[in-house]
Amino acid sequence: MPRPRVPRCVRVAVAALAAVAVAAPLTACGSSPDLTIYSGRNEQLVGGLLEKLEERVGGTVEVRYGGSAELAAQLLEEGAGTEADVFFSQDAGALGALDDANRLEPLPPAALDAVPAAYRADDGSWVATSARSRVLFYDPRQVSGADLPATLDAVTDPRWRGKIGYAPTNASWQAFVTGVRVLRGEEGARAWLQAFGANQPVRFDNNIQILDAVNAGQIALGLSNHYYWYERVAEVGEQAVPARVHYVPGGDPLGLVNVAGAGVVAGTAQQEMARRAVEFLVSPEAQQYFADETAEYPVRAGVASTRHTLRPLDQLQPPDIDLSDLASLQQSLTLLQETGLA
Repeated sequence: MPRPRVPRCVRVAVAALAAVAVAAPLTACGSSPDLTIYSGRNEQLVGGLLEKLEERVGGTVEVRYGGSAELAAQLLEEGAGTEADVFFSQDAGALGALDDANRLEPLPPAALDAVPAAYRADDGSWVATSARSRVLFYDPRQVSGADLPATLDAVTDPRWRGKIGYAPTNASWQAFVTGVRVLRGEEGARAWLQAFGANQPVRFDNNIQILDAVNAGQIALGLSNHYYWYERVAEVGEQAVPARVHYVPGGDPLGLVNVAGAGVVAGTAQQEMARRAVEFLVSPEAQQYFADETAEYPVRAGVASTRHTLRPLDQLQPPDIDLSDLASLQQSLTLLQETGLA
């Protein structure tokens, strides 16, 4: 007899600043599951994968969805009394914050050794499950390949005044700014943000709107993540997508590669099952899911997308940064407010 499906819990996200500081209680779910996952990844993206995870860990699984920063704050507030066994984060910063607070347990070699050292915590507390690259969407009708910005500072050139889009409330923009802070220091990041703001960038609510605006010729450039373009191409075909993707080379901050990842919550009574869950997320099956269904980069060697022609991850040239250092999101939000780019 098939096992009944466990109800999935979804709660409404609060504003980004409030989410980092204080997270509201999660919506209650039904009877006690064997394993509880707090997922900062959207249900539409990973719901199907987490249903497969339930089959692999050998028990019932409850998933509670929300923003990654919000759920990390929730875990810190709940402390040892949390019901969470696994934290599945949209970005490395939230994982780093929990690691700094000693709220994650060391992972087994089977999970850690599945990915390169750059995509796991130095202390083995979390492991990346997929990666995404910051890119520039550009309109080739307005910008030639030779004129594309090659550095972070190049996007502040007056030639791009009023012609470059960004999504200030998007978590990926905030994590990117955190990366700039880590790489350039507080004052270096402030100087760049002030120069960027003086160039009159165009604000959008999300990255999809940025891609739409570049496609329509409304802006020449857009700061975003790579997978939005690949997903659009998979939907409508490359000929119907005027925009193109520019990967910034040379280890520049503009080419930051961030990751989604997972860790086992400290003190869980389901340690073995929780570890199996994380191991599944870096398994070939799960990595193929990310490569095909979400157009993200698999972090396990030997896995390639069968649907998207992604540039290989090992051919990208991101800046040299410890992704755990992206945990200082609150300082970035404060800096963005102070520079008028929040």
